[in-house]
Amino acid sequence: MSDVVKSLSARLTTAADKPVASPTREEAEAAVRTLIRWAGDDPTREGLQDTPKRVAKAFREFYSGYGEDPSEILDKIFAEVEGYDDIVLVRDIPFHSHCEHHMVPFFGVAHVAYYPTKGVVGLSKLARLVDAYAHRLQTQETMTSQIARAMVKALDPRGVAVMIEAEHMCMSMRGIQKAGALTLTTQFTGIFKEEPAEQVRFLTLVRNSRG
Repeated sequence: MSDVVKSLSARLTTAADKPVASPTREEAEAAVRTLIRWAGDDPTREGLQDTPKRVAKAFREFYSGYGEDPSEILDKIFAEVEGYDDIVLVRDIPFHSHCEHHMVPFFGVAHVAYYPTKGVVGLSKLARLVDAYAHRLQTQETMTSQIARAMVKALDPRGVAVMIEAEHMCMSMRGIQKAGALTLTTQFTGIFKEEPAEQVRFLTLVRNSRG
């Protein structure tokens, strides 16, 4: 692994990669009841009595990515690919996540590509990797970098390209309220970062999916 890639990997380590102690289920449900009162409603009324339990259960699903180890997702590499060493691209991977600033959803698609060296990883694993990072409190920028970093670390490829396109409910439902506005982020490493023609190739392949 080059010094540049090692430097990138170190810079992109975030607090979200480190486990933290969790409160009890009862504490989580009590917090939901407090928020219901903060919103101006009564958590003891019939329609809201089971809401704290439902929210706690939903949070386990929304944020299941904290229990995923990206290195385990990418731990199996298939070396017998008849010497294939060209681009591998999985595009239009749908995802949903939650903004760490307001805890409201953002959702869209991810496009992930790499140039293999030692072999290839199962295509479904790249989709699982996207979900592992999406199912956390996130910023789109951090998520883009985390996906790239995990691929660099696990696959030692000649290059990685990640693009995410998403709509953020914190822009659509509140504040400026611009529904339909999309945010696009990219992260390039290796050959994709060093050779502009490879970036163009990646972007062309992604855009060609639009027909």
